[in-house]
Amino acid sequence: MSTGNSDWRFRWRTATDRLATGLAVLATAVVVAPLVAIFIYLVYKGARSLNVAFFTQLPKPPGEVGGGMANAMLGSAILLALASVIGVPIGIGGGIFLAEFGRGTKLANAIRFTADVLNGVPSIVMGVAVYALIIKPKIPWLPFTGHFSAFSGGVALGIMMIPTVCRTTEEMLLMVPHSIREAALGLGAPNWKSVLSITVRTASPGIITGCMLAFARVAGETAPLIFTAFGNAFWSTNLQRPIAALPLQIYIYALSPYDDWRRQAWAGSLVLIVLIVLAVSLVRYVASRGVLKGAS
Repeated sequence: MSTGNSDWRFRWRTATDRLATGLAVLATAVVVAPLVAIFIYLVYKGARSLNVAFFTQLPKPPGEVGGGMANAMLGSAILLALASVIGVPIGIGGGIFLAEFGRGTKLANAIRFTADVLNGVPSIVMGVAVYALIIKPKIPWLPFTGHFSAFSGGVALGIMMIPTVCRTTEEMLLMVPHSIREAALGLGAPNWKSVLSITVRTASPGIITGCMLAFARVAGETAPLIFTAFGNAFWSTNLQRPIAALPLQIYIYALSPYDDWRRQAWAGSLVLIVLIVLAVSLVRYVASRGVLKGAS
């Protein structure tokens, strides 16, 4: 009797385990399938439009066939680098304060609430806000004010990165066992040095992942750049002047009545996705090798 009950329970648990595994696999497939379908469609529509000219030439005048988005790719690299310089240090610093120095304080609660609100603010609102704060007013002793510029575009994207980096850094630091902090303090290390040398280094893989999530989020943003970077049909590396960007160029080409421009918009979309995937994969690979964790 007991043997029969044991066999029945074993079969029931096995069936339940397989059912749960199957549902988990199905849920994963439902999430991944649209992404795979979008990527395949991008490859189908965009790959045939890629050529050497696309990566080396400037956009042609309206109505002319050919040209490329070389200036837009360079502009995107400049904007994302500027956004990372602004957003990553501030976000990591805010996360360290929330997790290590400001627990339970009113200031920490206010920062956490602000970060959560900013995470849900539409990107176009960020662009309008930067337009009102930097582009519209003309301040003589601030050269970046009073006109569209690459600097204002980088500021808009950097502000968008801050809340994601901040909240991810806080969560990763809170996952570090408290015993590690106690061990460092027990050896006589100051609290600030313990945080920077031990706690942050231990949580660095998760922090890097949060930075990459923020980077991937802003890399494809178009709306804030319409009000800040504005776009440029020529080569430009001047932070005080309008600059081209790949998402902005794709948006302009996609709305155009010219077949060649729409064809290049598909190619630009494919290049943008591939560049984001390569950047994120490269950083994750370097992190997994221990280079960013201080390993020898």
